[in-house]
Amino acid sequence: MRKLAIAVTSAALILAAPRVAQASGYPVFDVAVDLAIKALENAATSAINRVETAVTGLQTSLTQTLDNGFTQNANYAKAQIGAQEQIADASNTAMARFGRDVRNAQIRDEHVVTPQACTGLLNGQSVTVAAGQSWRVSTAIGQVTDPRGEAEPGTPAWAGRGQALAAITQLHLSRYCSQAEQQAGLCATASPQENADQRAASLFGTASYAGQDGLNAANDYATTLIQPVPPAALRSDQMTTIDGQDAQARRRNYNARISAARHVVNDVIASHTASVTVTDSQKLEMQALGMTPSDTAAWSQVLDLEVNRRVSGTDWAASLQGMPPKSVLVEIATELAMGNYIAWQNFQVAQQTAVVDAALLSERAEQDLKPGAPAPSPEMAAQ
Repeated sequence: MRKLAIAVTSAALILAAPRVAQASGYPVFDVAVDLAIKALENAATSAINRVETAVTGLQTSLTQTLDNGFTQNANYAKAQIGAQEQIADASNTAMARFGRDVRNAQIRDEHVVTPQACTGLLNGQSVTVAAGQSWRVSTAIGQVTDPRGEAEPGTPAWAGRGQALAAITQLHLSRYCSQAEQQAGLCATASPQENADQRAASLFGTASYAGQDGLNAANDYATTLIQPVPPAALRSDQMTTIDGQDAQARRRNYNARISAARHVVNDVIASHTASVTVTDSQKLEMQALGMTPSDTAAWSQVLDLEVNRRVSGTDWAASLQGMPPKSVLVEIATELAMGNYIAWQNFQVAQQTAVVDAALLSERAEQDLKPGAPAPSPEMAAQ
């Protein structure tokens, strides 16, 4: 650039110098001026070429730099997209595995039987077995009490009402003699079960009667309550006359009512009679309730234990907190089944109550009819 300025300055000075006069009208060429002009042209051309070269190089360098930058950005974008794809693939794979593991755990939980379900099944079987045994006990008691009330041969009333009264009195003194009776000389010593045949606790006081003595006390209380002294039997000619036939019909009506009343009480006695083997979980529930565990229990007691286990049992409550939904549904279904079972038992009791009410109604109807019944005329009686 400096050389170009010097050349331009020199050319200007030469052009500014006075020209030599032309001779003969022909132009005179100044060699120095021509050289200067050529030098100026060469210098300008060279400068322009150098500027063009510089600009071209700058443009090429800038273009290359921009190309490199754009290429790098594109590479970064590709790498970023690839990384995002890998992250998405890994996340989808991880979530798929997690979902599969969750489902596998759910399937496992839905097919694994919980200990509480096994316990509930065993205790439920114990309840149903005890109910069957209770029915047998009730039937066995009825097979003894019904002939007694009917004054069948071999029972105390067969020999007369006096014999029946003596038998029940002797039974009371031998098992339940009171202190007053002992002081009166009716028995040698007062009984540990004093007057147990008169106290409702003998029937309802315990879930399972304590051995044979407890069962005898409950049965003797029922006898004192329902039919302490059965009427004497109708025998021989008492049954053959017209009056005897009427008395026999009335006796059968009496026996039926007494049997119905006694059957209701027999069912209560049977439900409290130990008749089924106790499971391990039931023994633990006995301990939790402050009771002494026993090897056998009555139907009412095993049912009571099963109900209490789900109301206050800590093991059952703790297991319920950790149960999967399927196991909780099983427990709910078991509870519904237990409710249906109890409802069925209540229905049977309601049937017995209805029969007793019907008997009372029929007796009241007979009493209302007797005063207004006209006697037959002699002519009609003779027909």
